[in-house]
Amino acid sequence: MRRIATFLLLFMVPVFAVQAQYYKKNRYKYEIVGGLGVTNFLGDLGGANRVGTHFIRDYDVPSLRPVLHGGFRYKDSRYWAAKGSINFGWLYGNDRLTHEIYRQNRNLSFRSPVAEISAQFEGYFTKEKQGHLYKIKNVKGWKNIDISGYLFAGLGATWFNPRAKYEGKWYSLQPLGTEGQGLPGGGNKYHRVTMVFPVGIGGKYAINKQWSVGLEIGVRYSLSDYMDDVSTVYYNNDTIMAQRGAVAAYFADPALGIIGPFDGISVTGTGQQRGNPGDKDTYIFTLATVGYKFYVMRKTRSKF
Repeated sequence: MRRIATFLLLFMVPVFAVQAQYYKKNRYKYEIVGGLGVTNFLGDLGGANRVGTHFIRDYDVPSLRPVLHGGFRYKDSRYWAAKGSINFGWLYGNDRLTHEIYRQNRNLSFRSPVAEISAQFEGYFTKEKQGHLYKIKNVKGWKNIDISGYLFAGLGATWFNPRAKYEGKWYSLQPLGTEGQGLPGGGNKYHRVTMVFPVGIGGKYAINKQWSVGLEIGVRYSLSDYMDDVSTVYYNNDTIMAQRGAVAAYFADPALGIIGPFDGISVTGTGQQRGNPGDKDTYIFTLATVGYKFYVMRKTRSKF
């Protein structure tokens, strides 16, 4: 055994020395990703048939809307990767879609385009098959291809513009100041750009060395509570009517009147709860993706 080991060592050293002088390395660490999916808004409007909550318990299937996804992934390790993404889709919420009586009576609704750019860091909890490092004749790799799974977290920015329909026409809600923004005691108008924090889980199935398909579910926690134009309390609607007009007054309080006043106080009167400022708006992207890895030839010179 000692002689065999000595022989193999003497044989392999020159081989590695020659290869160390100058060799080409096959790497698939750059990947373009595209996909389609659906969005779900988790905020003050719409939601499940209960008092408003956040996250999965308020998931609202009738409010699902489409989203288009594009991304670029850099993966130089089996366990870690970085990805930049651009997403464009729609968010939607409608109080009429829930059977919770207070939400129904409030009767608010919105839809909004959402354009997001983000960067995320991925940690893989299963290894992704890399195939053979060198192209050796008659040697085939990727006979057993595993599904790779990962968790991710990141940082991004989203532009949104909540709109609603009145008498057949769509209006942008932010300029109308439906909670008295810009009026005495009504605060400032909100910004239509917010930071978001994507967190989620994904998985990929490698078809071959370059192509893969995947599924990714990511929650976006935002720093805005106005993605649906709803956050705090009702402003005096007579003042909105006088200062902003009938359209703004309607969007501020389109209540159905199915819940009567309590002790002479309207449930949608001035100062009554319109939204929940304690919880920021959240939305979910569920994406089906296709990935293509670049074939990169990297030259490495000897350090000897």
